[in-house]
Order: sequence, then structure tokens, then C-alpha cells
Amino acid sequence: MSDAVNKEEHEKNDFIRHIIREDVANDKYEQIITRFPPEPNGYLHLGHVKSICLNFGIAKEFGGICNLRFDDTNPTAEKQDYIDNIKNDVKWLGFEWADKPYYASDYFDQLHEWAIKLIKQGDAYVDLQTPEQIRETRGSFNEPGKPSPQRDASVEDNLQRFDDMKNGKYAEGEAVLRAKIDMASPNMNMRDPVIYRVMKQAHHQTGDKWCIYPMYDYAHPLSDAIEGITHSICTLEFEDHRPFYDWAVEKVGAEGGIKYPPHQYEFSRLNVDHTMTSKRKLKQLVDEGIVTGWDDPRMPTIAGMRRRGYTPEGLRDFCERVGVTKSDSVVDFRLLEFSIRQSLENTTARGMAVLKPLKVTITNFEEALSEWESLKDEGVNARWDEAEKTLWINQPKHPNVDMGEREIPFTETIYIDQGDYELEPPKGYKRLSPEKSEIRLRNTYVLAVTEHVLDDAGNVVELKATIDKTTLGKNPEDRKVKGVIHWVSATKGVPATVRMYEHLFSAENPSAVPDLHDALNPNSLTVLEAVVEPSLANAEAGSRFQFEREGYFVADAEEHTADKPVFNQIVSLRDNYKPE
Repeated sequence: MSDAVNKEEHEKNDFIRHIIREDVANDKYEQIITRFPPEPNGYLHLGHVKSICLNFGIAKEFGGICNLRFDDTNPTAEKQDYIDNIKNDVKWLGFEWADKPYYASDYFDQLHEWAIKLIKQGDAYVDLQTPEQIRETRGSFNEPGKPSPQRDASVEDNLQRFDDMKNGKYAEGEAVLRAKIDMASPNMNMRDPVIYRVMKQAHHQTGDKWCIYPMYDYAHPLSDAIEGITHSICTLEFEDHRPFYDWAVEKVGAEGGIKYPPHQYEFSRLNVDHTMTSKRKLKQLVDEGIVTGWDDPRMPTIAGMRRRGYTPEGLRDFCERVGVTKSDSVVDFRLLEFSIRQSLENTTARGMAVLKPLKVTITNFEEALSEWESLKDEGVNARWDEAEKTLWINQPKHPNVDMGEREIPFTETIYIDQGDYELEPPKGYKRLSPEKSEIRLRNTYVLAVTEHVLDDAGNVVELKATIDKTTLGKNPEDRKVKGVIHWVSATKGVPATVRMYEHLFSAENPSAVPDLHDALNPNSLTVLEAVVEPSLANAEAGSRFQFEREGYFVADAEEHTADKPVFNQIVSLRDNYKPE
């Protein structure tokens, strides 16, 4: 078994991997088997990414397997849509599950048999109290619970009542099956927890076969046992549930067919500032129309991050940087952005997009281009279209990686960004202003502004300018021009919708804000009517780019077309954040 360990992963030495290495060295198991067990009651989010990377990553590193299992014990909250998207998310992140997807519902017959076994052993009983009475008699951290009137009923009575539950003779809330443990336990999870309840609801996998369903805390450990899971890895909030996990496995025992009892290990969940990962509250955002859906690019769901343009490589790198510990902490969101940015640097083609267009008319355009023939002899990689009065300039799609070339149209009227011309520039400003009229246009000529045009409100609405015809692809000989700005042809550029994003939540810890609405950032989405170069507009939906001087963007997977381009901001171009 030890020979199967991936030696390339030796540098990862968190406490869980340390435990597994000892188990491997001691030949404790024939094979390491982990599982990723989501409940299909919503879309997966950023917190799940860490669990996916850990469970599937460990299986790969130690030559084992990882099951994808849906813990589908509550049909009222589960949907096939959630199941399908969870499968897509895991695959998109770069992982493959063993064999086939599993379901806790695959084991409903076995779980039911084991419930009967517990009753026969005197370890479970049917409680006829109302849900309110059960809550009231459960006690508190300062006082023990009170036993149910049915707690000491005979095995025969309990078997009959449980059978009546199964056959639909009780309404929902009239009867539950409880484990018989200790009503005075300091651990509330051990105070005779409910393990079966009546729920007259069709199930997405089993149809109308059952009207009773196992509780998650009962089905989960026994599903692990059935699948032979060696290391059941979960987050710290389940630490208090571990005694019941062990109790259920022990009480079913070897006589119930459990040869190798699974063991639960807890690690700290992923907490990121300005981010909420409660599926219930994320569903509230969707249901109330605060976001456009589970895949809204502002959502911390995997579907949302995928549509936002995040990369699976970046998310995996982020989880590796966060690491695996038992200490709860809050991770700086900028670390996530750092990892995404790192993954995009050498994988995205470049392009120019003007997000806030300001028209520039080049008054000497035809005169300057009249000598185009002489420039061809100087090795300029471009072509002149006389009919359209357009200079098509060839430029690499990436400055350092061979991705081919793109053609950029240069015309008499262009757009630059409004922020690149300031009537009253701030200190340190290095772009265009009435005092500084000359600058380099990216990939083309040096441009000099000769006039600005104002509207009635005093805003600059157009610039008049000239180009130095000797500066295509080279610097002027008699002066030094500082600064380079991007631009797009006004006649050949394509209008595009560009969505800019901030945090969905302005609160650093939105989970601590009582009213979800008070934590929201009203500026989380800004929609701009931009203009992009043709190579960007013609890109396939889902393609990622670096908009020069602006940041990284993705052609929206759902809405982008060549006629109506739509781009989502992935992440800013740079940040002063440096990971520790």
C-alpha cells in the first residue's frame, strides 16, 4: 500500500495526512477510501471546494478512492437540479469519483433493518410526543433532559409502532424513532436523538416507497460503514456529533455486517471575509431575487464562481494555500483573488476594451496613413484597407506565451477611457490633460491632443488629436513620451456589456448580521456599456481574457454572443496583497 503513495505530494503534511501516513505505514487498511457526501439541498459553495480538494486529493495521493455520495435523507429540500449541478461542480474542479455516484437512499432498506436491530437490542424506541414536547423535554446545557413516557416501552410495542410508522398509520409529527442513549448526557446530541421521522413525501430516488426517512446523523455514519470508508473527514461543527457517529456504528456492530468501523476526523471549515456560505441564506438570496440565481457571478457558489470566470486551478491553489488545520480562522478574500490571478496570468489572451468610452477624432489620420506604403518596408506587421480607411495591426494575443496573433483595427475615430483625460488631474497623474497632451496609444502611434470638447455641464465629450506618423512601432527620435493607454476603434469596435463586481456583502462577517439585507453591498454590481476590439467580441462564451490595463474578464457563458458581447469581471489586474 505504501508504494502507492504519490511521492510528489510529500510536502503536504497537515494533521490528517499525518494520520493517514501512519495508517499506511502500519498497513491498517487494504486501501484508503474517503468520500465527499453533500446533501443535495442547494448548490455547492466555496466551503465545499476545500472539502472536495481534501477528500479527493487525499484519495489520489495515497492511491485510494473517493466516493461521491449524496446524503439525501430529506426529500422536501432536495432536487435533481442540485444533484446534477453537484456532479458538474466536482468534475469541473478536476476530480473523478470512484465507480458511480452513491446515495444514502441506496441504503434505505439496510438502514431500516438496522433500526429494527436497535429496537430489538433495546437501543431505540418510538416516541409519541409532539415535536414541541420533545424540544421542551430535551433539557439545556445546565439541566438534563426528561425521559419520554414511551422510553421504557417494550420491544414488542416499539416494533409494532415502528412498523405502523413505516406503513403510514401515523401522521407527520405524531411519532419518531429515537436512539436510547442518555437524557442526562452533557452532549446534547446524545440525549436520545431522533433517528427516523414520518415524512409523507415522494423521494427523488426511491419514489413513493417510503413514508419514513432516516435522519442525517443516523444515515451518515452507517452509509460510511456500508461503503467501507476509512477516513470520514468533515468540518469542526460535526465534532460534537462524533460520539453519536461512533455509537451508531458500534451498536450495529460486526453482527450487522460492519467489518471495519469508519473513523471521523474534523478540520476547520473555510471562512472567508465578506463571504457567506450558509446554503439556507444563499437560497434566500435566490428566492427573493436579490441575485439572478445560484450561478450569479457574485454568489460564492461553485456555479457562480465558474460563471464569474474563476478557474479550477486557481481554486485548488487557494485551498492548498489555506491548508488543513483544527483552528478556526478567517481567510482574507484577497488570497482567493491572488490565486485566481496567478492562474490567469499565462493562460489568458490579451485584448483591449474601453469600459467608459471617450471619443477621439484623429484630425490628420488620412494624411498620416497616406505614407503607409513606406512603413511596410520597415517591418511593421499590419495591413492597410483603403476601401475602409482602416489600418489592421497584427499583435500577439499574449506577450510571453505563444497563443497566435489578433488583428486590431485602427481608424480615424477611436475611443479611450474617460479616466485617461482629466481637466484637473490629481497629483502624480501621468496620462492626458490640458497640460500633458502627448501619450503612446498601445500598439500604434504617439498621439497628441489638440483640443477638448465640453458639453453644457462642463464634461469632456470628445478630444481632437493628431498622431505622429513616424512612431508606429517605434519611439520618436527627438523626445521621450511617457505613458501608454489602451484604445478601441470607434467604427470597428463592438459595443459590449461589461459587468463589474464588488463583494456581494459589505459586512466583513455577514453571518453575524441578524438581517441578511443589512449585510448586502448596494454596489456589488455595476453594468457598463463598453466597446471592445473585434477579437474579444468574436470569442467563444466562457473564454477568459485580460483586458489590458483593466483586469481579467470572461465572456459570459450564458449570454455572450458575437453580436451582443457580455463580459463578467473575474478579478482586478493587480493588488498589493502578498500571501504570507
